[in-house]
Amino acid sequence: MIKPLIFLLTAGLTAGAVAADNMSHAHMGHVTSGWKDTPSQAGLLPTAIAEAKIASQHADFAAKRPGDLAWMKTHTLHVIHAIDPSRTDKGPGQGYGVLAAAKGVVKHIGFAADSEGASEAVKLHAEHVATSAANTVARAEQMLTLAQQVLDTRDTAQAAARVEKIQQLSHQLIDGADGNGDGKITWQAGEGGLSESQKHMGFMAAAEGI
Repeated sequence: MIKPLIFLLTAGLTAGAVAADNMSHAHMGHVTSGWKDTPSQAGLLPTAIAEAKIASQHADFAAKRPGDLAWMKTHTLHVIHAIDPSRTDKGPGQGYGVLAAAKGVVKHIGFAADSEGASEAVKLHAEHVATSAANTVARAEQMLTLAQQVLDTRDTAQAAARVEKIQQLSHQLIDGADGNGDGKITWQAGEGGLSESQKHMGFMAAAEGI
């Protein structure tokens, strides 16, 4: 289970206050603690994690009835809403989507690394955070392609096979996958998910004394 982001920027160290002193810390705050257009202005990473949990839950629901095409299509729509709400009018997601939130993590942690005065620790762990978030973007996009195939088919067996793959990918949004078969999941391309991004944000924050 994903633990709360205990390393968030505290009330006494707001993004605005940090910006005047260290822009890399301000962009770290956008990732972890607050961004202007997310639900409740939460950080981009916790938003991505929350939406990924919803997507995974409904992927699990869809997979429970592989012989019921209507059921699978209903919950596939719910998965889509949690991944990219621009593709369907309503659903159980928060209205932001894994895709937008994970892309935001990649963008803003890149800003942190590129900021004037960014430390070597920020630059190092920014690569790890961004790579794992980019893995999540790729998985989310693959899920959307499969989900559209489920919606378009009239073949129950074909839909069930796609739903099974969606379910597998949905768990990897957060957990990642052991891409090289070495028994470990790291931040590297094709492996880490949002939990790796979260872990390396923690390393970064600790190194910065935040």
